[in-house]
Amino acid sequence: QVQLVESGGGLVQPGGSLRVSCGASGIPFSLFAMGWYRQAPGKQRELVASITSGGSTNYTDSVKGRFTISRDNAKKTVYLQMNSLKPEDTAVYYCNAAISKLTYWGKGTLVTVSS
Repeated sequence: QVQLVESGGGLVQPGGSLRVSCGASGIPFSLFAMGWYRQAPGKQRELVASITSGGSTNYTDSVKGRFTISRDNAKKTVYLQMNSLKPEDTAVYYCNAAISKLTYWGKGTLVTVSS
């Protein structure tokens, strides 16, 4: 049974930092590309950052220079370090694992940026 479990969301003030994590089980983690998506109220889900099995990363323009995605294959965990957070970063953040035509999703963790 495949499980992706996100953690680390919460309330943070503008300009603050937060790290969200996603632990995986039931998949050969090191072979999968991992991604973080987010969905704000009333908006479509969007890709925030991704990391390939080889460690190459990609970011959406709005988070470049502020967010960092990383992975620990031994721990089967992917992280998203978020710095200089803005109110527009408020969303539910979802973890995604993908390889070929297979894709799996976590249930999400809520990040709220507000004073």
